[in-house]
Amino acid sequence: MALPLSGRGAGRRQILGLALGASVVPALATAAARAAPAAVPAAVPPATLGRRVAEVAAAQIGVPYAWGGGDRLGASIGFCDEENGYLDGQCLGEHTVGFDCSGLALHCWYRASDGAVDLAHYTVAQHHRSAPVARPELLPGDLLFFSRPDAPLHHVGVYAGDGAMIHAERTGTLVARLPGVFDEPRWAAEFAGARRPLPLG
Repeated sequence: MALPLSGRGAGRRQILGLALGASVVPALATAAARAAPAAVPAAVPPATLGRRVAEVAAAQIGVPYAWGGGDRLGASIGFCDEENGYLDGQCLGEHTVGFDCSGLALHCWYRASDGAVDLAHYTVAQHHRSAPVARPELLPGDLLFFSRPDAPLHHVGVYAGDGAMIHAERTGTLVARLPGVFDEPRWAAEFAGARRPLPLG
């Protein structure tokens, strides 16, 4: 059954994410489970793993934003859909190797965990594959999620410690470190919670 398009249009990645999140494609999940790498050894404390995630994220600072870009291996070519990937009417996504917000998060966690944490390339799915973390308990590497009434869970960033976030914000920008994310009016108002990804298993 075809999914209806909203008035603003629905991106290919959004539709795929909804399908995956709703388990519409159980065959893919089964195949992924068979190919899943070993879980993170219990001896690796969350703080150590989180620091690795934050270090991988810091190494991406300066990489261009590309809508749909980023995978397990790193930056990749993006694309444009009905509403994303454009700057001043020009499709940059199809000509840019880089990360979008969820592509950055999935790459950092996959690489830092040696493949034990394999997140989907979709912010909502990443939210569901992680455990909630209270702000006083935040560790570097935790994921920060952002929402607004017209765009629930529209953005994710990697917590870098000391109140900072590393993120890929939008077309035309570079991956950047944002200090004082909870003090910055826009991001503080849209903050929807922090979560820590869970290994497969």
